[in-house]
Amino acid sequence: MIVRHGTGRRPGYPAAAAVFAVGMAGTTLPTPLYGLYREELGFSELMVTVVFAVYALGVIAVLLLAGNYSDRVGRRPVLLAALAFSALSAVCFLSDFLSGFPSGGGLSFLFAGRLLSGFSAGLFSGAATAAVLELAPPERKSRAGYAAAAANMGGLGCGPLLAGILAQYAPWPLALPYLTHLALIAVACLLVLLLPETVDHPERWPGLRPQGVVVPPEVRGVFGPSALAAFAGFSLLGLFTAVAPAFVSQTLGVANLAVSGAVVFSVFLGSTAGQSLTEKLGARRALPAGCLVLVVGLALVATSLAVESLAALVAGALCGGLGQGLAFRAALTSVAAAAPAEHRGGTISTFFVVAYTGISLPVVGVGALTLALGLRGAGLTFTTCVAVLAAGTAAHLLRSSRRD
Repeated sequence: MIVRHGTGRRPGYPAAAAVFAVGMAGTTLPTPLYGLYREELGFSELMVTVVFAVYALGVIAVLLLAGNYSDRVGRRPVLLAALAFSALSAVCFLSDFLSGFPSGGGLSFLFAGRLLSGFSAGLFSGAATAAVLELAPPERKSRAGYAAAAANMGGLGCGPLLAGILAQYAPWPLALPYLTHLALIAVACLLVLLLPETVDHPERWPGLRPQGVVVPPEVRGVFGPSALAAFAGFSLLGLFTAVAPAFVSQTLGVANLAVSGAVVFSVFLGSTAGQSLTEKLGARRALPAGCLVLVVGLALVATSLAVESLAALVAGALCGGLGQGLAFRAALTSVAAAAPAEHRGGTISTFFVVAYTGISLPVVGVGALTLALGLRGAGLTFTTCVAVLAAGTAAHLLRSSRRD
């Protein structure tokens, strides 16, 4: 495979980053709307977390089956496929609205929509990141790397913010967010068609070659703590994108959906800021530092639940997101640098599999705990467990750095 940089007057890496952001926004669009779905369909908080976890299953499946597919067929076809999955996901959610939320069938539409959204995110994570980097001229590589990270996390944060504002202040709260996103997808498709292809001599839709789980022996010393840090950080993201709106409305008594969307946006804003600082600190220092900042953020989230403070929850989101961003980018940099070239793609895909396991399984655990402990008790248990994991990872990294 030969990769060439975009030239001429065709759109460059900012346009590819915009496409990335639009695609990722669709994956979190339902976040502030889950309470409305609960009212319409009558399911429990546990079911909210299960519906959310289906998204992570879709991401993991794509990473394992087609994580490097854009290297073979080109970036543009995979980006268009990702946008198609995103559009189909929006159509599933709209079908719920148009059919009047039938019992049983309505939940099926939610599951299908989240699974398709996971497929979209799995394709975007590799193809869009590569497209942004490859379309940038050599002198702007660092800026393009941050643009890709900002598009990823910024898009994830803008989804709940957009949906919350539209659902609170505009008509059709369970339809207009998806119609708006479909319009954005149409614009993104036009941008993709205008983007230059950066893969020379792409294959014509070859068969899938499942990658499986790859961790070469020489990477395992770095991979373990890096993957644990990613697992802990993504657990926090999962908590905010699946359960935080319920915390805001039920525990804190704030019914405004725009506020719920803004709270979720704040954790991704913090993550984007954290990733921007990683390069300045260096991966070696940023990884344990990010874990420790994540612990402080989790403590603030726990405090917000204990004393019923919205301000503490926002502070926890910003601080926790900052720590997640620091640790995640440092962990990914460390794993990518340690992996041999012939196994780098598979190793990074395995790293993302661990991260997306963190965004799903712990959150389903929170949903299960709500049945016995209530929402506040489940949230306090979750924050304590993830804080212990993050603190233990930071301690191990600091001991290792002293020995070296």
